[in-house]
Amino acid sequence: MDYKYDISIIVPLFNEKESLPELVAWIKEVLQREGRSYEIIMVDDGSTDGSWEKIRELAASDSTIRGISFRRNYGKSAALYEGFAAAEGRVVVTMDADLQDSPEEVPELYRMVVEDGWDVVSGWKQHRQDNKLTKNLPSKLYNWTARKVTGIKLHDMNCGLKAYKSEVVKNIEVYGEMHRYIPYLAKNAGFGKITEKPVHHQKRKYGVSKFGIERFVNGFLDLMSLWFLSKFGKKPMHFFGTSGILMFLVGFVMTVWIIAAKLVHQSQGVRYRAVTDQPLFYLALLTIILGVLFFLAGFIGEMISRSSSARNEYNIKETI
Repeated sequence: MDYKYDISIIVPLFNEKESLPELVAWIKEVLQREGRSYEIIMVDDGSTDGSWEKIRELAASDSTIRGISFRRNYGKSAALYEGFAAAEGRVVVTMDADLQDSPEEVPELYRMVVEDGWDVVSGWKQHRQDNKLTKNLPSKLYNWTARKVTGIKLHDMNCGLKAYKSEVVKNIEVYGEMHRYIPYLAKNAGFGKITEKPVHHQKRKYGVSKFGIERFVNGFLDLMSLWFLSKFGKKPMHFFGTSGILMFLVGFVMTVWIIAAKLVHQSQGVRYRAVTDQPLFYLALLTIILGVLFFLAGFIGEMISRSSSARNEYNIKETI
């Protein structure tokens, strides 16, 4: 496959006007030193501080800079989606615009993809320059959970500095807030060669972080959604149907046990409680009802899945 550039640098940003000239100069210095052809795609996610005007100013004097501007703030995933669609490089590198990611890492990331054959190389900020209480500790818990759920052994799943083969970004769909789990999306698309590289992390030079502590809660919910879709997206009955049957059987056995115990006690003349006086009876009924509802949810989900236009969409590696 022919590529227009060696490297596409994608920079999603929101209100980062002050850092843009310095970031562009740094990227150009590194890549020109390496002798690589490149493009810089800056995706303005609805900034209100004049970032887009600064991008237009930079692009007017440099043909390697391209810009995409959203009318409003859609989020990082949307910015990356548009950046991936526009990229024309053999290797696609993403980095944040706040100067905390170092362009000096790009040449080695490129080499690991091109020469070592990795599909995805994720940065690992071993020594974070963030507040330990609000960033470091929650990040460690978040990444531990992500490793357990996805099976991908990355220490820093959410690092903005990553490198991908072009084929990877052209075969995945980043939406919602799934930018945190692009390695998992790549794995589910059949790109299993994923590794990490320790990268230098710097203190923020301008402005303030655009992400709060709520991102860890949202990140966990997104992880659960992505895990479920990857496992049962095309076969919801396997999850809901199995769960529903198990719950129904448990409730049914409990109900039979209660009634049988009453009949045995009654035949022996032993004092017994009425079935409707036992909390276990209502728990059994609840379990039966939930089992039926789960089964019906799986049945409806299966009907929706089979009616989907994407039910037979697959990533084909090559044909001969």
